Amino acid sequence: MTQYALIMLIAGVGIPILAALNAALGLRLGSPISAAMILFCVAMLSTAMVWVLGGKPGMSAAATAPKHLFLGGMLVAFYVLSITFVAPKFGVGNAVFFVLLGQLISAAAIDHFGLFGAQLTPINLTRAAGISVMVLGVWITQRA
Repeated sequence: MTQYALIMLIAGVGIPILAALNAALGLRLGSPISAAMILFCVAMLSTAMVWVLGGKPGMSAAATAPKHLFLGGMLVAFYVLSITFVAPKFGVGNAVFFVLLGQLISAAAIDHFGLFGAQLTPINLTRAAGISVMVLGVWITQRA
């Protein structure tokens, strides 16, 4: 479990860095859409390298997967396009604050209802208090 927490911590550190870098690239290019396209090309090449080195697992089952499972690609595109466009105007910290708020709400709902095959973890008073403390903590960091 520790290694999973560490991987996700590193992924979390990368999100604001991604936002700042892609926002800066979008400004330099004069096009947030072009910056997002470049990001996705680099991401695809990076993922393809890992996929090839990992023995190319799983693609044969993709054709039979439920089509709604592919909407994650649209959601990541929306995130990258929106953060690339919004961060230079709103600030990386403010943009990521609202992303975190959305993640907390969405994650709580997904776990509570066991959506998309997620492990069912109902919201109880303790979890609601913990989520509220997290929201308050993120809000406090942005008040300065």
